[in-house]
Amino acid sequence: MSLLAVYLLPLLSIWAWYILRRRRHEHASLATREQSQAAGLLDPVSLHPVIDAVRCIGCGSCVRACPEQPEHHVLGLIGGKAHLVSPTDCIGHGACRAACPADAITLVFGTERRGVEIPLLSAEFESTVPGIFIAGELGGMGLIRNALAQGRQAVDAIHRKRRTTLPRQLDLLIVGAGPAGFSASLAAKSHDMQFVTIEQESLGGCVFQYPRAKLVMTQPADIPLVGKVSFRQTSKEELLEFWQDIERKTGIGDNMQYRESVESVNSDGARGFTIRTTRAEYQAANVLLAIGRRGTPRKLDVPGEDLPKVVYRLIDAEQYRAQRVLVVGGGDSALEAAASIAEAGGRVTLSYRGDAFTRAKPRNRERIAAAERAGQLQVLLNSQVERIETERVLLRGKDGHLILPNDAVIVSAGGILPSDFLRRVGIHVETKYGTA
Repeated sequence: MSLLAVYLLPLLSIWAWYILRRRRHEHASLATREQSQAAGLLDPVSLHPVIDAVRCIGCGSCVRACPEQPEHHVLGLIGGKAHLVSPTDCIGHGACRAACPADAITLVFGTERRGVEIPLLSAEFESTVPGIFIAGELGGMGLIRNALAQGRQAVDAIHRKRRTTLPRQLDLLIVGAGPAGFSASLAAKSHDMQFVTIEQESLGGCVFQYPRAKLVMTQPADIPLVGKVSFRQTSKEELLEFWQDIERKTGIGDNMQYRESVESVNSDGARGFTIRTTRAEYQAANVLLAIGRRGTPRKLDVPGEDLPKVVYRLIDAEQYRAQRVLVVGGGDSALEAAASIAEAGGRVTLSYRGDAFTRAKPRNRERIAAAERAGQLQVLLNSQVERIETERVLLRGKDGHLILPNDAVIVSAGGILPSDFLRRVGIHVETKYGTA
């Protein structure tokens, strides 16, 4: 009997530890799911997993494989089955599907109640308009690693079916200098193509707009003219500095046109395309759209919005130290900007037209509440900007008009999706409702 106890007690202890640990993880997953549901954050914004409960064996391989953890609790085990507990934190790595031993995970776009518009593309990233290609986030893949790969692959495909160009005609015009456009530019350079890359902001595109020091790349990637780069963990600043160094060393900076936006793309039939921008007109045999899904920033359309102190993204909170800053918006980007500036020593007012921050994640709402309690930040709900002046802003609130002394305005009101632009060009767009 004593010999049995010697072997049985350790086994029971291990089993009890396993059960307690699993219960703690399940409670954490339940809490995360409840927070997401309470905040209305139920619709993934990118490619995401759908889990077949019948096939799922509850091993937790998908949870452990998710690269977003532990910073984001994306997947969790509840009732012995895997669940997507924080849908809006999923950005489509796909590592969960690869790790699942039971083939219980399918990766899809959109949900039954919220569709996602995706342009129809061939296996070589060519759209329904021959000669126009799409790579990166606009095609549904939001990961930097995927965008880098697609930009290279699209240009390789364009080079293989290279059209005969006319005098003074480009082989390729690339729209966007984010991860896909940057990789595409390097690939075009490696093929000795005549190309120009247009970017409405700066090198990095959507990455340039991320908040300061945000983690932006977690897996290695193969970059044209450079080779395999193993950035397991890096900040936005480190990644942009690396890209700028590549731009200098490869000479692709001569082909990059920044602060220039495309206004129209018109087909010239077999002769290619005429592209009109805010600065010039280009003739190109092929066009690669690598513009992301955020499109152009949504503006307030109020007097004074063209003043230099008005911007549409936060780059560095430290630059607003001791300044009087108005942040406009009610989503995560607005709350993150307001809280970061307040924590850096800025005097912040957060204005939102709604009566609650229902679209923001709980942790961002908690940061705002903490800053407000500490007297670092003022929140004005049910308010709208009416006029922006050099040293003040005028708002309309539920209690009437309000005048605030002001040094800077950050508008975080989202972006205008490029779907209409794609349709004007003639590209067919389909809406995915929870399908691959």
